Amino acid sequence: MPSETPAKPAPGTTAPDFTAPVIGGGYEDGAVLSLSSLQGSPVVLYFYPKDDTPGCTTQACGIRDSWGVLSRKAKLFGISGDSIKKHAKFQKKHELPFPLLSDEDHAIATAYGVWVEKMLYGRKYMGTERSTFVIGKDGIIKAVLEKVKPEKHVELVLEALQG
Repeated sequence: MPSETPAKPAPGTTAPDFTAPVIGGGYEDGAVLSLSSLQGSPVVLYFYPKDDTPGCTTQACGIRDSWGVLSRKAKLFGISGDSIKKHAKFQKKHELPFPLLSDEDHAIATAYGVWVEKMLYGRKYMGTERSTFVIGKDGIIKAVLEKVKPEKHVELVLEALQG
């Protein structure tokens, strides 16, 4: 396991670019998205540990239930290490209207400093830290929401988008 995770990009810095497979939210099967292709629009990237787990489902359904407001303010993407196939099942099961990016090799999570060592029942393992990055039209990070509580996520994202 890596002993050191790169630091999270801070507000005021350029968001790390990436290219990844994307599904849902109007993207065709097999589509690939790069962050740089979204420049000119505000973007919200929310990293979450795993599809269809209790906290991640609460967070995703909160976004779904506020999609009308959120989708007018920014392009929003969920990112986890799950495959496109798992993302498709998660989207269908919970009727998620927004796109999900697959980061199976954890390259995006690593670039954003959210692929971290975690501990559960005394066992250390690597996993995704629940964090959200609000990126301006110019590609500059406006806000970083760390270790977000799933039920408070939408409220915090909307506040960050106002700023």
